[in-house]
Amino acid sequence: MDEYVAEAAKTPGTTPTAPARRRRTGRWVAVLTAVPVLTGVVHTLPATAADTTVRTAPGTTTVRPAAQTVRPAAPTADEAEETSVSIHRLTPSVPEKDGSVTVSGRVSNRSRTAVTDARVALRPGARLTARSAISEAASRTGSVPGVDGAELDGEGSAEIGDIPAGTGRSFTLSVPVEELSLDEAGVYQLGVSLSGRTRDEPYDHVLGIDRTFLPWQPSAPDTATQLTFLWPLISSSHVTALTESGRREQIPILRDDDLAAEIAPGGRLQQLVALGADLPVTWVVDPDLLASVEAMATKPYKVLDENGETVPGRGRNHARQWLADLTRAVEGEEVVALPFGDPDLASIAHRGKNVAGVLGHLGPATELGRLTVETVLSVEPSTDFAWPVEGAIDPSVVSVATSAGARNVITRSDSLREPGSLNHTPTAARPIGGGTTAIVADSRLSKLFRGDLTRAENTVDAVQQFLAHTQAITAQLPDRQRSIVVAPQRTPTTSQAQAMAKAVRALRPDGRWVEFTGLTEAASAKPDPAARRKVPGERAYPAGLRKREIPTQAFQEIRAIRNDLDDFQSILSQPERVRTPFSNALHRSMSTSWRGAPGAAARYRASAHGYLRGLMGEVRLVEKSDMKLSGRSATIPVTVQNNLLQEVEGLELRLVSGRRIGLDVGEAQPVTVAGGHSQSVKFPTTAKANGRTWVEAQLYTADGERWGDPMRFQVEVTEITSAVMLVISGGVLLVVLAGVRMYTQRKRAGDRPDPDAPLAPPAASGEPGEDEADPDGGTGDGPADGTGKDAGQEQAGDRAADAGPGRRGPSGVGEKVDR
Repeated sequence: MDEYVAEAAKTPGTTPTAPARRRRTGRWVAVLTAVPVLTGVVHTLPATAADTTVRTAPGTTTVRPAAQTVRPAAPTADEAEETSVSIHRLTPSVPEKDGSVTVSGRVSNRSRTAVTDARVALRPGARLTARSAISEAASRTGSVPGVDGAELDGEGSAEIGDIPAGTGRSFTLSVPVEELSLDEAGVYQLGVSLSGRTRDEPYDHVLGIDRTFLPWQPSAPDTATQLTFLWPLISSSHVTALTESGRREQIPILRDDDLAAEIAPGGRLQQLVALGADLPVTWVVDPDLLASVEAMATKPYKVLDENGETVPGRGRNHARQWLADLTRAVEGEEVVALPFGDPDLASIAHRGKNVAGVLGHLGPATELGRLTVETVLSVEPSTDFAWPVEGAIDPSVVSVATSAGARNVITRSDSLREPGSLNHTPTAARPIGGGTTAIVADSRLSKLFRGDLTRAENTVDAVQQFLAHTQAITAQLPDRQRSIVVAPQRTPTTSQAQAMAKAVRALRPDGRWVEFTGLTEAASAKPDPAARRKVPGERAYPAGLRKREIPTQAFQEIRAIRNDLDDFQSILSQPERVRTPFSNALHRSMSTSWRGAPGAAARYRASAHGYLRGLMGEVRLVEKSDMKLSGRSATIPVTVQNNLLQEVEGLELRLVSGRRIGLDVGEAQPVTVAGGHSQSVKFPTTAKANGRTWVEAQLYTADGERWGDPMRFQVEVTEITSAVMLVISGGVLLVVLAGVRMYTQRKRAGDRPDPDAPLAPPAASGEPGEDEADPDGGTGDGPADGTGKDAGQEQAGDRAADAGPGRRGPSGVGEKVDR
């Protein structure tokens, strides 16, 4: 009620024109001059505030009867805060024959003077025959005699004595239903007023009033309205793309441990499951939430702390219990699975659809959502429904929704507005073309459970308005059955969920005016021929919602991550271990939950991309020092290092040399490197001249894309001179002559033992390998200058491989690649 008062205080024309003391005479004059009007005599009075309203007390406004209806002037915010009444409890929500109604609440005196002779009383009002009348009564402030009804005597009122300044009093009033003058079925207003005296106005008058509604249904209606209530299980994105490697499995890493608090006893998601377990509702689930909780329940998950380090999560037991409770709750009930991550369809439609590849995420997200729900909850969900933010649609939003595989789009009646000639609430389902059905949720009912429902008076107001509106809908066309849908906000708080549950429970007993159905049945209901079916244009899309959309830059960043991920997968022997965490991270990057949190969304994308780039950088070329080649032909070794924990394959290494000395570096070489190892790739080369030239080494993927940074080194070729060749030839000739002489001597000696022979035969030496052909005398596995750098890198790779699972690398968190 306070928020209605505050709104009224801002309405033009409601501010008093004079201090209270100077207005008293004018008030009584206004009452007296109103008499001729009451008797039917036309009486012309000056058009002043005093002539049209009578203020009997702060917070109370009385309309002077006139030939035309005059709306009461609302009190100012200060007046409304001075004395007030709030209804904290109404039982039962729907009264029964031969029963009673109990109203509990509190009166407050925030003024600077005491209220004396205070009295609270019930004021039954007239039957409200239209939904607009219910909404008007709910928003009305101040007392309106005749409309609010007369005070009840006896049990319907109570003297509560004096109320000192700055204090309050609690009250409870209970009356038999028969004293409330409830006649035919319908919605009746019920008020609770505070009357008393003040120092400035020392006469008995109404100081404040609060109202609620009593739906009266003495017998079951001929035709009940079909009601579908959506029960959302949706949270923000928690799981990152980062993982650590355990002995047998990948360990997920969460941004924080907030999800553990939500599923713990008393948490928001725990309460939603507990409350919905015995309600006839349709569960609307984001499969990302199920996957996240399952990861917490089945694996020793970790979370990031404030310093970016990983610490063990603490919600494993809560996750197991929550999943068990949810599995029991949804058994036999309809479950609607949103696309994985709950993508923001409107943001994609307005800002992302023109970014290459973005629309391609929706189909896989829908299929992943179905598989996740089936796996975790063992139920077959419906994936035929799309739910844009706040149910706001335009042609582009509908187009994107259907591209995800949905045939039904959940919208709201404040988006698909009805024509003014329609005097009833139509059935929710209606075709909008192209084989698509709009499920138009009732906006009044869907928006009732918002705001601060931790306050008891707000909860009573929301529940009773919900009951009143649903009964009024049935009463509009009592002989025609219609189907209505309630779509509350995506992430209701605990108190909001409790109010929703209370409202649904109040409608469950037989004999009420509604019967509950699932969303699939609501989608197949016969459409109302008079209902609007034209989707509003893009200009009609709410500007406030458009401002909070995910920006185009975000979708461009998502596209860049996708491109890098595709390249990365192409070289891995087990690509699925990175495909799953990073693909899921991309789905989560488009989540509706990022609305209003652009900074957190940007950090999430940057973290995923940075981690992926770090993993890709673990497959690289090892830097070489400059080389010297003695001769026109030799071998150049280049080392490829793989610090990942799985084998990489499908890479190709190419060398390119400068043309200065005509160095031919041969053909490209295929590369396969085991996890945690290095591989030396050797290129036979020939040169046409002496001199220096640059050589560039570059890795390529199978589709010809560059992999990593190129590596450059300098090669110097030196030719063997004629003088050196003459010396070498002379040496060879001497060796040959010595061999001939030894052979001749052995022949002459016959079988005599050679005194110079060793005691045992020498070990046979093998054939020189290609490594021995290196003019520098090297092995071909490292630089020719003898630095041994490549060999050292290979040893480092071997040591890294020996480290085993869980080895920490340059990425800072987790194993190098495996997910």
